Amino acid sequence: MATAQLGFIGLGLMGKPMARRFLGAGHRVAVANRSRPAVDALAAEGAVPCGSPAEVARQAEVVVLCLPDAIQVDQVVFGPDGLAESMRPGSVLIDCTSNDPACAIRVAEALAKRGVEMLDAPVSGAPEGAAQGALAIMVGGPRKTFGRCKPLLDLLGRKVVLVGEAPGSGCVAKLANQILVGITFLAVSEALVFGAKAGLDPAALVDVLGAGLARCGTLEVKAPKILSGDFTPGGRVTMHVKDLRYALDQARDRQVPLPGTSLVAQMFNAQLAAGEGALDHISIVRVLERMAGVEARAHKRP
Repeated sequence: MATAQLGFIGLGLMGKPMARRFLGAGHRVAVANRSRPAVDALAAEGAVPCGSPAEVARQAEVVVLCLPDAIQVDQVVFGPDGLAESMRPGSVLIDCTSNDPACAIRVAEALAKRGVEMLDAPVSGAPEGAAQGALAIMVGGPRKTFGRCKPLLDLLGRKVVLVGEAPGSGCVAKLANQILVGITFLAVSEALVFGAKAGLDPAALVDVLGAGLARCGTLEVKAPKILSGDFTPGGRVTMHVKDLRYALDQARDRQVPLPGTSLVAQMFNAQLAAGEGALDHISIVRVLERMAGVEARAHKRP
């Protein structure tokens, strides 16, 4: 795709570095956000500041969303000064929100009546991956629309895959991702708390586990947070709770048993009750630490 007129709505932990990727590639990007400081920060870097989704839509042939939840997507698309009444026929909405598949279907059907195409394209890879253009992007929508927009998505992701042409397919893939991530987080946390309770240095345990079959992205990317006790968020507990809620809803409707996911969801709920919803989701280890009466922190070397 040649240099395009883009819109970007939702400039949070993920959205801001994603929008910067488009700016860095030379695209004209109109931006909007619920709070103004993020808009002003990107405007200082060359983005076009806008006060509403409708204002973004009037300036863009492709609009990208990266919002917290289905409620915000509905507001941006269907609310006052929303996208549904403002996007031009032939334009495209790419929704990178970790969204409810039912919401993605609802939005796609409404926009199709106006001649607007849509891809639901949730992402995985944390803010660092967004800044580096190294995200995994799971895309649902028409193959032709995917082909048209893939050069843009390639600016954001190292792996961009069309997982299905039905609306909501990308959202389902993201829920599968969150199932695997959540269960892996719990497994890594159990292993490190188990070792710590036995007197092992969790840092040494991470080192050796990462060299064998137990190696995984959680050990590489998230274990350092456990070892240091620094749970500054990349992905928040609250967001993972939301995703697993959608996964369990889908599983109920499709009659798919998800026993591990159900357990992880309850562990995250315990964190919400403890006031830990804003922490990074690997802080699920705290629940186990409290239960075991030990912290899985790296031992201080003499």
